[in-house]
Amino acid sequence: MTLLPNIIFGLILLSGIGFFVKNINKLRRNIKLGKSINIEEGSSKQRWANMARIALGQSKMVRRPISGVLHIIVYVGFIVINIEVLEIVIDGLFGTHRVFSSIGSLYGVLIGIFEVFALLVFVAVVVFWLRRNVLRIKRFMSSEMKGWPKLDGNLILYFELVLMALFIIMNATDTQFQSMNSGNIVSGVVAPWFEGLPIHAIERTAWWLHIVGILIFLNYLYYSKHLHILLAFPNTYYGRLAPNGQMDNLDSVTNEVKLMMDPDADPYAVAAEPADEPEKFGASDVFDLNRIQLLNAYTCTECGRCTSECPANQTGKKLSPRKIMMDTRDRLQEVGQNIDANKGTFKADGKQLLGDYISNEELWACTSCNACVEACPISINPLSIILDMRRYLVMEQSAAPTELNTMMTNIENNGAPWPYNQMDRLNWNNE
Repeated sequence: MTLLPNIIFGLILLSGIGFFVKNINKLRRNIKLGKSINIEEGSSKQRWANMARIALGQSKMVRRPISGVLHIIVYVGFIVINIEVLEIVIDGLFGTHRVFSSIGSLYGVLIGIFEVFALLVFVAVVVFWLRRNVLRIKRFMSSEMKGWPKLDGNLILYFELVLMALFIIMNATDTQFQSMNSGNIVSGVVAPWFEGLPIHAIERTAWWLHIVGILIFLNYLYYSKHLHILLAFPNTYYGRLAPNGQMDNLDSVTNEVKLMMDPDADPYAVAAEPADEPEKFGASDVFDLNRIQLLNAYTCTECGRCTSECPANQTGKKLSPRKIMMDTRDRLQEVGQNIDANKGTFKADGKQLLGDYISNEELWACTSCNACVEACPISINPLSIILDMRRYLVMEQSAAPTELNTMMTNIENNGAPWPYNQMDRLNWNNE
């Protein structure tokens, strides 16, 4: 019977990790629904440096000092505190108790650091909750943040508060640890609160709830915006290195333009060659986007920095770069659920990203200024999705706004966006 707790712990641990791996495989499958892309810009050294600086070093977070510093505290705190998870796992599997305490005074130093960070994380999370729910920071009050996104943001904060509290309670009620009088910087203050109570039962309950809570939180990530904890690293590695103002061109269009401008080209020889099946120009659904764009969608933290910097959004336009990423992720999740329900194949559902999630009005409101790309703390590029969808509207549906169609007609007829013959362009000089 003494092995029963260890067996139960092992089963819970295997179930938690197994479910997490299953969800990660779904995530990989969904991202691979996008088009593969060859990344030629930059070197791997540059990309590793970007990942270390932006994802690990949080360099873009501190551009907004208050939220940036608080986020760093929570980020570092969770990394440091979860080192103790290794000890909990060993204790749970083998029936030991604080197996690493044998290393002596260093153990007290480590636990002391963990406890200080636990307190700092608790305070930072409370501030985050107040900013969202009491101060009601504008970027958290947008229409796309109602319903599940708002609840999700709060659930994450509640998870973190509970996990930090359980960690301190677990230490405060552990008589063996408290008797060491080393490292109990915070729990030593809390320990007197539990005098006269069944301390051992409280300690065991807190211990179990803490590790089970961590496993639940781990599996909750797949359904939450907090997935960026894991995906920020590959996302920043694959982040764009070319100048933001540099736009990509379709090879098929580029080749045709080169042919038109080449005086030595033989159009008849080209026409005699068998033509390949033409691809769809641009994107109307998640299948038309590339894998990095889909990775971007899953990585979005919903922080709203992109939308708060967007000049179109600031002037009352319908566009919200954050909503573009959230809509893309929601559609991708819907497609993934469709595949799951149909035993691995996608069954046409009569829906697509363009129209059912993202409207033409949102797309054409974009000024292509790249403010959203600059603002994102983890190298997400909403503009690339907007441009691909606008390309589809223009080249597949001829659905550009009247002003844009007029400009393109003028360029075709007059070689310039203005409605004047080339011979009349200098007439203004005589007025």
